[in-house]
Amino acid sequence: MSSSTLPPRFLIDENVRIELYLFLKKEGYDVRVLSKGAPDSLLVETSRKEKRVLVTNDSDFRWYPNHKIYAVVWLKIPQNEVGTLIRIFNKLIKALESFSGKLIILRETDWDEKNLFTALASPSRKR
Repeated sequence: MSSSTLPPRFLIDENVRIELYLFLKKEGYDVRVLSKGAPDSLLVETSRKEKRVLVTNDSDFRWYPNHKIYAVVWLKIPQNEVGTLIRIFNKLIKALESFSGKLIILRETDWDEKNLFTALASPSRKR
């Protein structure tokens, strides 16, 4: 992340391990979690209005266009691999200049970066 870029703000879906939330808070990031059972529409609206990166295990959010949601990190990491999740997420934050308008598909060792509005049609950049 360049020094002129503001740090990302995150919105953690309820299906994401609490350890990631705690790690991000400890690192000084602005992180929110909505109340349990909040509808997807509220997550999408909060992401867009507050310019927050939605972090989720839910594949449904990959279908939202960039005018409806700010950014999505879709976690494709087994839930029991907390250390791996934190390590690769930290690597992602340090490597990515901007999350805006992006769909990031995060795996155990790397990620794909796509534009939200053409998430299925655009070529991905593997890290």
